Amino acid sequence: MIELIIGTYGLICWLLFKKLRLVPTNAFTVSTAIMVGVAFLALLAIMLMKYHPASSDARLYTFTTPIVPQVAGRVVEVPVAANMPLREGEVLFQIDSQPYWFEVDRLEALLASANADLSQLEKRLAAAEAATEEARAELLASESEYDREARQELDQARFAADQVRAQLTLARADYDRYSELYERGTVPRQKFEQAQEQLDRLQAQLKQAEATIRQAEEALAGGSDRLQAVRNRLRQAEAQEEEIRIELESESGGVNPEVQQVVAELGAARWRLDETTVRAPADGYVTQLTLRPGQMATTLPLVPVMVFVHSERPGLIASFPQNVIADLQPGLEAELAFKAFPGRIYHATVSHLLPATAEGQLTPGGQLRAATPTTSPGRVLVVFDYGEDVAALDLPGGAQATVAVYTEHLHALSIARKIVLRIKSWENYIFLP
Repeated sequence: MIELIIGTYGLICWLLFKKLRLVPTNAFTVSTAIMVGVAFLALLAIMLMKYHPASSDARLYTFTTPIVPQVAGRVVEVPVAANMPLREGEVLFQIDSQPYWFEVDRLEALLASANADLSQLEKRLAAAEAATEEARAELLASESEYDREARQELDQARFAADQVRAQLTLARADYDRYSELYERGTVPRQKFEQAQEQLDRLQAQLKQAEATIRQAEEALAGGSDRLQAVRNRLRQAEAQEEEIRIELESESGGVNPEVQQVVAELGAARWRLDETTVRAPADGYVTQLTLRPGQMATTLPLVPVMVFVHSERPGLIASFPQNVIADLQPGLEAELAFKAFPGRIYHATVSHLLPATAEGQLTPGGQLRAATPTTSPGRVLVVFDYGEDVAALDLPGGAQATVAVYTEHLHALSIARKIVLRIKSWENYIFLP
């Protein structure tokens, strides 16, 4: 385009200076024509780059997922073919699952052993409950023989004590009345002393009756030697039953730490066994497939065994200098010229500007970040939307294009940019590798 403008300007100068001789040829007019031409070209280039910028590093970027297996092992099968469409969940490759089957079988046997121990505990608990019931029945039988007389003696002692208490209540009332009358001098001393003696005698009888009650209670609680032995057997049976019950409750439902650990390890082993079959994470295809049976697959994230390409539409991204991004707004018209299709122009629109650049990234580390070098370009990435005409080209990821964006400023100047873009598109015929 610059060559065309220079040639046109030179033709005009030739007509004015040589052919038509409308302008005299001297040092002043020639230098003036040259300076005007340079200034015009500089102004045109600045306005063109500012308000209708172009970028020659636009590319189609595909979305890929590096396939890293969750388990390591020898690859035994690779049923997929390169660049063939796959559905989500289809098998990509198979890792030898035999070692993982062995681990699952071992843990299942360990869990079965734990369940057998649980069944034995249930049987032991049933036997302990039967022994407790037998000891309780024996105790009831022994108590029915021994306690009958002891309870009768206790009831008699309590009845006698109740009678003495009733008599003591009356005697205490007589004593209080005679004491008051004696102080007034209305009764002889002999009556007062008789009431006091009666009160003391009944108090002594009450103490004796209470001692008899305590003896009867101790006899009832203690029982004979045979009854005490039966009670000891009952306490032992209850203690053994409670011990087995606590152990069983800790085992039931996998609450026991050992059983719970086996269950967790078995779940992890089954998960690892499932992960020996590596499946497609989404719809797409595998490209540049070099994985073969017999190779070792590892879980290192830096060593993927294949690259999965998603079937999503590739993204079109180009970089622009920072002095033009202020005028790049979403929705602006853009045109594309792919190197793969010389002489053809395609339409697109600005989608958005990426909010960060690599030069503006701060990552955690053990050292302070140095200042950004002045040589760093700091170009901003712009994402474009394109239509079905571009999608129908079925270009591979990484296809390069030249993109031009037309802003709302100096719209007439966009014609020059369109001419330049079309010239660039035709140049792709010439500069073939």
